[in-house]
Amino acid sequence: MAMQGERRFPPQNQDTQPGKEYLMNPLPQYSSNRYKPSGKLHGKVALVTGGDSGIGRSVCYHFAIEGATVAFTYVKGDEDIDAMETLKIISNSKVSDSGDPIAIPTDLKYNKNCEKVVEEVVAKYGRIDILVNNAAIQYESSLEEITEERLERVFRTNIFSHVFMSRIALKHMKEGSSIIDTTSVEAYRGNAKMLDYASTKGAIVSWIRGLSTYLIERKIRVNGVAPGCVWTPLIAATFSDEDIASFGSSSSSTMNRASQPFEIAPCYVFLASDDSSYITGQVLHPNGGVIINA
Repeated sequence: MAMQGERRFPPQNQDTQPGKEYLMNPLPQYSSNRYKPSGKLHGKVALVTGGDSGIGRSVCYHFAIEGATVAFTYVKGDEDIDAMETLKIISNSKVSDSGDPIAIPTDLKYNKNCEKVVEEVVAKYGRIDILVNNAAIQYESSLEEITEERLERVFRTNIFSHVFMSRIALKHMKEGSSIIDTTSVEAYRGNAKMLDYASTKGAIVSWIRGLSTYLIERKIRVNGVAPGCVWTPLIAATFSDEDIASFGSSSSSTMNRASQPFEIAPCYVFLASDDSSYITGQVLHPNGGVIINA
């Protein structure tokens, strides 16, 4: 285990959001040979937003090896290389009788684009059984640096897209379907350096709780995952070399290390599968031991 103050990751910086996984050193780990698939999602159709990299890539991979047909979204231009790599990973990992995966370039900040995504998935597969709202951006800054333009961009990406995608996808979801939203440990403990980001993640928690109650009678479950420190492109695109060097230290994780995406993705498999049939309106907390009391 790394000691406090020890360098965990080498200096690196990406100056645009979203970050690019293929430029990271070391590359995030989306899979582990310790994970043993058992057909938990066999025959299901899953749509994952922001599925090209980080947690999203790992979720797509795990869904595929569990038998799901997978579609995912990404940002055209910025994430083309990562998206094509994820498409190859899913294609090589999927079970023989699942459908071929598709990668959909889009800007989820706007309702009309979300409509087009759902239309494309339904046109190809006929339905949606699992929706994972995962796409997000973040910035580290002071309150004074949060402009109106940036505030709108962060909220549109991080929470507006959840509302748009859920509302539209629900037209094609039936009893037993599942919606899973990615929130964050920052929704519970707050973050003075990422006020807008943490606020959107708090909004997602309230959204999960409200929507789960709204959909009780339709027997569609809504849950969330609130990761702690995870080595993803968002980190390289947000923090300074100094912060990256100590990312996952004891100040942010009781385990005194950052996690890898493959340590987070099984939470999504559980919430998407029938193993969690009596769970709705809840959030799982793979955060390295941070106690959030909520």
